[in-house]
Amino acid sequence: MVVKVTSKRQVTFPAKVLDALGVRPGDQIELIERSDGFVLRPRRIDMTRLAPLRSRLPPECEPFDLESFRRQTYDRTLRD
Repeated sequence: MVVKVTSKRQVTFPAKVLDALGVRPGDQIELIERSDGFVLRPRRIDMTRLAPLRSRLPPECEPFDLESFRRQTYDRTLRD
């Protein structure tokens, strides 16, 4: 596959590639440099690293459901 680089140095990956990586809107892709080029890897949230933060939340704070948040529609005009 070939992707085109725009004048703003942006690229659009085919949906087939993003689906294979399991990447969804709002996700991040990590580029890993190797001697023979770059490797794309989806950047995931390590939930085990978040667990120690629970003790810092007030008891009345409701749990945040990350997966349901990710499934919500979003306004495409809002960008990172």
